[in-house]
Amino acid sequence: MITSNRPVMEWGEVFGDQVVATAILDRLLHHSHVLTIRGDSYRLREKRRSGLIRPQAGGSSSQDGAGLRPPPPCEEA
Repeated sequence: MITSNRPVMEWGEVFGDQVVATAILDRLLHHSHVLTIRGDSYRLREKRRSGLIRPQAGGSSSQDGAGLRPPPPCEEA
């Protein structure tokens, strides 16, 4: 199991190379099941409830991977 708080589209920045990120994602996502969890984490929600951070207008965070779609599967040669 691999988890990330960064959208797939940002992995090029994370690895410093878009080609390397694409190759890594290609191998990771082949024969994989991708689950996208939307909404705030429990820690973030508790911080908002306790008043440590202000609630965000409009509900959940846009940094949580909402709308994230994995790349299409590779075709077998």
